[in-house]
Amino acid sequence: MPGRRLTGADRQQIADGLARGLDYARIAGRLGRPTSTVSREVARNGGPGRYRADLAQLATTHRARRGPRPPAAASPAGKRRGPEPDATAVFQADLTAALVETGMPRTAAGVLACLFTSETGSGTAVELAQHLQVSAATISHAIGLLHQHGLIRRGRDGQSRRHRYFLDEDAGLRSAVVGVRANQRFATTVLRGADLFGTDTAAGTRLATAGRFLERLGDDILRAAEKHWRATAEGAKSGSRPA
Repeated sequence: MPGRRLTGADRQQIADGLARGLDYARIAGRLGRPTSTVSREVARNGGPGRYRADLAQLATTHRARRGPRPPAAASPAGKRRGPEPDATAVFQADLTAALVETGMPRTAAGVLACLFTSETGSGTAVELAQHLQVSAATISHAIGLLHQHGLIRRGRDGQSRRHRYFLDEDAGLRSAVVGVRANQRFATTVLRGADLFGTDTAAGTRLATAGRFLERLGDDILRAAEKHWRATAEGAKSGSRPA
């Protein structure tokens, strides 16, 4: 039925359809779902070029089992919470630079750094533009990129009609997975070059060695990510935190 949640089998059909170059409408038709359901599912889990059914299913299970956050404890009178503004600004700059070094565009990295260090983990487009001193259009592009990779989610500001953007609790892990997927695409290209040149040539041998290493490294990190997601989901289910 159109109203039921996507299953692991549904997500595998989506992944298969994307691999075959089908558009969202055709994939949705095969599932008996609205096109918007498929487009949101793909956008939330890395986009059409990065969608993986297994990781999408794990992420969805993790979100469903994650209980409500306890309310933040009130600070004792006169006790400062968090660093001074100047120290916060320095750390945000350092975090932005570290994210840029992973290949993330600077404004998107700045947005993510702001959300990571915000007490609420959220901000409106206007607030982010003012803080980073960039245009609304630049912020819009950065937010779109982060939302596409599942690093942030969009909601309503309770005090106004503006959209508020929230840091996804798995943003750190997701950003690592996005980087690994880019690395795997690079590994695939390198291995294709090894086949082209042939392993009986110096270039082919060099490409094959690098490609196999990058491929194994990416697989190891993805397996670690899956293990983390499973442990976190089980911890949320049992009421304990993973070691």
